[in-house]
Amino acid sequence: MRDERERALDAWLAAAARTGSRDAMGKLAERWHGKLLRHAWRLTGDGELAADAVQEAWADILRGLHGLDDTRAFAAWAFRITSRRCQRAISSRRRRRESESAAALEVSWETDSDSQSAHADADTVRAAMAHLPPDQRAALGLFYLEQMRVAEIAIALDTAPGTIKTRLMHARRKLRAQLEGAKP
Repeated sequence: MRDERERALDAWLAAAARTGSRDAMGKLAERWHGKLLRHAWRLTGDGELAADAVQEAWADILRGLHGLDDTRAFAAWAFRITSRRCQRAISSRRRRRESESAAALEVSWETDSDSQSAHADADTVRAAMAHLPPDQRAALGLFYLEQMRVAEIAIALDTAPGTIKTRLMHARRKLRAQLEGAKP
């Protein structure tokens, strides 16, 4: 799970940003933009849509920061805002696509690894994750890639912890089946 020092730094930056510190706001954005963008990609499956959703989420985050009572909950709170923005963006796009009869979304992924073998493994896992339902893909990504606890994921996705555990269980089964070449 995320390092306690990282959590403490985020809480301190959120508290400082609540008081109007532009420097703290900038540092929060610098630390969290990439994580929120990757989360949005997992939810939307589209880089451009994810970037738009995260941009709107940052506006909501900065506007609502003064109302965040527990700055230690910044991560889950920010992921939750981003999740909601993604849901709105997906709904908007779905309505537009239904009326235009557009093609299916293309999935794009960002790879952080340097070695070719790790790239291939990461690409294989990401491709398998792309076939998971968005709610399972999001839960899996937050748990393994962002190293969040189940309770934090539940807050981020505005879902009960038991539901998150179920999503993780089903996502793991489907992912394992896909990676082993069997049907889920």
